Amino acid sequence: MRFFVGITDRDWFDFLSGLDGLDEVNFWQPSGRHQFRALQIGEPFLFKLHSPDDYIVGGGFFSHFTILPASIVWQAFGEKNGAHTEEEMRARIARYRRTPSPGAADDYQIGCILLESPFFFDRADWVPLPDWKREIV
Repeated sequence: MRFFVGITDRDWFDFLSGLDGLDEVNFWQPSGRHQFRALQIGEPFLFKLHSPDDYIVGGGFFSHFTILPASIVWQAFGEKNGAHTEEEMRARIARYRRTPSPGAADDYQIGCILLESPFFFDRADWVPLPDWKREIV
């Protein structure tokens, strides 16, 4: 069985893990420049927090990938983007973009990895990473 480990924002994880009854989540890619082709439909996608929180904390099952303008991403997924508001989502994305910060009105592209049946581990169940080299992404 194949799986993919995606590094995620702690705020994204904390917000979504506090919501009940999620059927899907959007694991966004801030640049929107690269197609995600690592998984086939139904394969597991695991969430790993940014260092120093080197743990697998949950996951979901790959459904679809697309690239959309930020405004459409918010309209389509709302809080399933891991934020209370579009402004909060955009602020998080801006922290990770490797391009100059867009203006508030800029409708830049975001990669959307749609995951079905998301699951979030309780803190006591987080899985520590094996002794991987830091360079592995």
